[in-house]
Amino acid sequence: MIVSMTGFARRETTLPGGTLVCELRSVNHRYLEAGLRLPDELRGLEGEWRARLQRDLRRGKVDGTFTWRPVAASQRQLDLDPFMLAQLSARLGEVAAALPGDRANTRIDLVDLLRFPGLLRETPADNESLLQAARALFADTIADLCSMRQAEGARLAELLLQRCGGLEALVLQVRARLPEVHALIRARFDARLGELRAELDPARLEQEIALQLQKLDVAEELDRLDGHLAETRRIVSSPEAAGRRLDFLMQEFNREANTLSSKSQDLDTTRAAVDMKVLIEQLREQVQNVE
Repeated sequence: MIVSMTGFARRETTLPGGTLVCELRSVNHRYLEAGLRLPDELRGLEGEWRARLQRDLRRGKVDGTFTWRPVAASQRQLDLDPFMLAQLSARLGEVAAALPGDRANTRIDLVDLLRFPGLLRETPADNESLLQAARALFADTIADLCSMRQAEGARLAELLLQRCGGLEALVLQVRARLPEVHALIRARFDARLGELRAELDPARLEQEIALQLQKLDVAEELDRLDGHLAETRRIVSSPEAAGRRLDFLMQEFNREANTLSSKSQDLDTTRAAVDMKVLIEQLREQVQNVE
């Protein structure tokens, strides 16, 4: 099954303490290369997530970004330390008892009391819940990324098969012209001999014609192109990783098309070889995105 290396996925989830956002994007790359940008709260999960990417993806340059947006200060919960408050109350009582006269009745400003360091503090974040939520969010996001890469891969497979159909039609076209091309080569050879006006041994002449036809024959290249087309179709429909195999086949396609063009003694065959190269280049461009 063809899988693309190009994809994007984004998910977010809201927690009591804020919002988590995960974005994953991938593009084509020779190997698997992952880059993760994480907030300090999630830094400890980096190794785990890199291992997950290695497990679920084979190739591609993957950029992952996790964002943690805490709730606004006005929405944060504050806790009062009852133990510290009791200690402060006891100390204030001792101070009041030690002061003489009217000063003992001095009223305590509660706002000033709340400013005492440590008496009032933000509710500590539930770090374990945050980590669990981040793990679930990452799993959902990478599943979305894989789904998108598979959908894009199905589109790539369709395009690859279309180009293969075009190549196959050109191969059939060139093969159908082979008898006519052979006849043209023989006619040219005979005409050249007629210009020389020399008498040659008929057996030797047939041997030379056969050698010339063999040298210019493109049937072998056409057979190899047929084989490469069959292998491409097999790889496209196979569950195995396809990218590197298809890369190699593109090189083989180019080699046969170049040989066909260099051997061609016929204008129509030359044009067909050029059209083959165009299709092969289109195939190569699509294959660059295959995992």
